[in-house]
Amino acid sequence: MSELNPALVPLSLYIHMPWCVRKCPYCDFNSHAVPDGKLSLDLEQEYLQALVADFKTQIDFAQGREIHSVFIGGGTPSLISAKGYQWLFAQLKALLAFEEDCEITLEANPGTVEHDPFAGYLEAGINRLSIGVQSFNADHLQKLGRIHSDDDAVSAIQHAKEAGFARVNVDLMHGLPEQTLEQAMLDLKLAVESGATHVSWYQLTIEPNTVFFRTQPVLPVDDVLEDIQEQGEAYLTAQGFVNYEVSAWRKEKPSAHNLNYWQFGDYLAIGAGAHGKVTQPDGVYRFQKTRLPKDYLAKVPAEHLQFKRIEDADLPFEFMMNALRLNDGVDASLYAERTGLDLAELNEKLVPLRQRQLMLNDLSRISCTEQGHVFLNSVLEELL
Repeated sequence: MSELNPALVPLSLYIHMPWCVRKCPYCDFNSHAVPDGKLSLDLEQEYLQALVADFKTQIDFAQGREIHSVFIGGGTPSLISAKGYQWLFAQLKALLAFEEDCEITLEANPGTVEHDPFAGYLEAGINRLSIGVQSFNADHLQKLGRIHSDDDAVSAIQHAKEAGFARVNVDLMHGLPEQTLEQAMLDLKLAVESGATHVSWYQLTIEPNTVFFRTQPVLPVDDVLEDIQEQGEAYLTAQGFVNYEVSAWRKEKPSAHNLNYWQFGDYLAIGAGAHGKVTQPDGVYRFQKTRLPKDYLAKVPAEHLQFKRIEDADLPFEFMMNALRLNDGVDASLYAERTGLDLAELNEKLVPLRQRQLMLNDLSRISCTEQGHVFLNSVLEELL
């Protein structure tokens, strides 16, 4: 493995806000219901201060780089006040510079009791919203445990646009309990017509350690799921959206933060349960933080860190697992730049995939063909 140059790898920042109003039955994220559905000002301030202390311990990982993008996930990050974010970003930028056009995304839920007016978040420096709608159908929202109504979902998108957000992603799930093709298509139509500029559209999966795993809902049969996928893709394409990643559709520029993940870029990570990845001259490392908010707040930042070097033997699969999610793949030069390995060492696995037309027969790019994307899981298994 050759020495890596961190300066060549974009550096993002992930911030985890672990609280939500109520835990959804399908959710396996690190989220915890807050008492009475509202975060106290004292707890908000304590947590924000802990985030800054956490960030200070990671400055050396930056290796002189500026922050390329920020994603605030959860939980429900919009439980934190706009004023709180304004304070947080002032502290972080004083410690490490942000790029001039840094993309800063906030996950927000449509429930009107959960957030400040959207204009406040825009003033705090957040320039992209990701609204967790999941569905516009009242019955499906109830089954999913969502606390907002179908009208709340439409209003949230419209209010975000009116507040001045030019970039609004809408998270939508399909393959919901007893969902019909017509219902799934109506969800997409409402997202588009309400003003979404980016749609994250993915099929519901039942994850371990969730209520749905313990009490399995009745999901649509395979034929219905296939029809939803096929007609949904056709509709979004007809509306001018471009499918640039497995579940991501855009009518504007791609999400810089998500692209950095898929291109095997680096990201610092602060907050309870947050995961990070950093490139250092001697290798690529992953780390994660203490999961429970009370433990995160109780420990000094140095004790949060669980730091581990990715073994050289695992790097090819880690890289490909991300890069091949992109419909256009990545420039082949990124492989050596981001892993320190020689792509030619993978020829024994890549050549057969190219010969079977599952991967693009272009030595300048690493990408699946259209057929390869259909069988992406199988392609990845052959790269293990």
